[in-house]
Amino acid sequence: MTETSERMSRVDTAWLRMDSERNLMMIVGVWLLRPALDPMALRRRLEAKLLGYARFRQKVVQEAVLSYWVEDEDFRIDRHVVAEKLARRRGRSEREALQQRASELATTPLDHAHPLWQMHVFDHYEDGSAVIVRIHHCIADGIALNAVLMSIMDGGTDLRPPSQEPAPGGQGGGWVADELIKPLTGLTVKAIGLYGDGLVKAMDYLAHPEQSVAESAELLRNGARVLRDAAALALLPDDSPTLLKGKLNGRKVVAWCEPLPLDQVKSVGKALKCSVNDVLLSCVAGSIGRYLRDHGEDPAGKEIRAMVPVNLRPLEDAWQLGNRFGLAPVVLPVGIENPIERLYEVRDRMQELKGSYQPLLAYALLAVSGVLTKPLQDAISNMFLRKTTAVMTNVQGLAKPVKICGSTVRQSIFWVPSSGDVGVGVSIVSYVGGVQFGLITDSRRCPDPQRIIERFAPEFETLLLMTLMLPWATEASYRSGAAPWTPPGLR
Repeated sequence: MTETSERMSRVDTAWLRMDSERNLMMIVGVWLLRPALDPMALRRRLEAKLLGYARFRQKVVQEAVLSYWVEDEDFRIDRHVVAEKLARRRGRSEREALQQRASELATTPLDHAHPLWQMHVFDHYEDGSAVIVRIHHCIADGIALNAVLMSIMDGGTDLRPPSQEPAPGGQGGGWVADELIKPLTGLTVKAIGLYGDGLVKAMDYLAHPEQSVAESAELLRNGARVLRDAAALALLPDDSPTLLKGKLNGRKVVAWCEPLPLDQVKSVGKALKCSVNDVLLSCVAGSIGRYLRDHGEDPAGKEIRAMVPVNLRPLEDAWQLGNRFGLAPVVLPVGIENPIERLYEVRDRMQELKGSYQPLLAYALLAVSGVLTKPLQDAISNMFLRKTTAVMTNVQGLAKPVKICGSTVRQSIFWVPSSGDVGVGVSIVSYVGGVQFGLITDSRRCPDPQRIIERFAPEFETLLLMTLMLPWATEASYRSGAAPWTPPGLR
């Protein structure tokens, strides 16, 4: 390697090597803008701001087990910002045409001879423009990329060096991250030694005699919890068999719908003593369950598992890019038809995960796999994949609209990649008072994800209606089956 080359981290190397014919490790996003975006103006903005982050100027060079970031001496911005015309067949809407193109690009590998990112700009889309963004996961995780992409918007602030000011409101790590990670203290992270020399560092930390007795006891308690969570992670049962789980063909299909009103989602959650995240996950489970029933499969008694990325870094460090997230196994009770009962089941499952070390342990396993041979890395990955039907992201976005080169981003949708034979990706993004749902599926497992997407709004409306109709009772009597429950906010 050259003197200017930089060794790729273990975790980023793991994501680089997960590419397969069935699943490419690309984060794919769609921006819908109004008025139209000038591709030349976008190129100039990216040259001025995005290229300040070295990863977007560097290509990847692989050598045996190790990988390196190397400056691309043949870099050209027009190779990465491509103006296209949207091909639209007779009888097909603009959205359907854009979804078709996004599906094709989600199946098309990035050119490894150059930096692993690309933006495709489509003019004359719904009185404005659309942009399809593709970025390889080895560059960064979704939280870091979101922060960097927000920094290139009109009025955006360069994140380098990291500011000591609080991160702008609304760019948090998502509702799932807030619920699962906030209870974990800095002492907890030190206890399980996921950084530096891993377990060796943790053992050294425990061995220091100057450490207080109380601190040592806390670390030992944390260590016991780590062992329990590690065993639980390894012994997770495989998912229920459904139409959505099985071998893939590698052809992707994407879909999205109009946003739900976020205020209504919050109101239902508050009334039923559940989080916004509980409400949204319940709607996802209900939509998938209804899709299975419509396709002749009875989901009664079945549940599927979705791996949810959980942010593990302070947002002020997002400018460093790379991957710093764990994976939380969230169970979706797709077999429960009653919306209220399903919501409480989701809430109970989320309560079980709070304070768990499983996201941190998953991060550690990815770090270890990054320095192993490819077969060994695959063996570690398969431990998760056998137990998983979907990957799901849930990000709390901005409350106010952003602009780029004078064009307002009116909708933002993105999907993170799946690996192995996981063929379903769900994205939930809040933006400017709405909650946006998106799906990406393998066409062999789900050839028409729009059929699932279209059920999100009806599932929420049914939950909202039942919430309004519930008579007076207590939550305990409802859960025992004695009576329906009227939440305090509706009495």
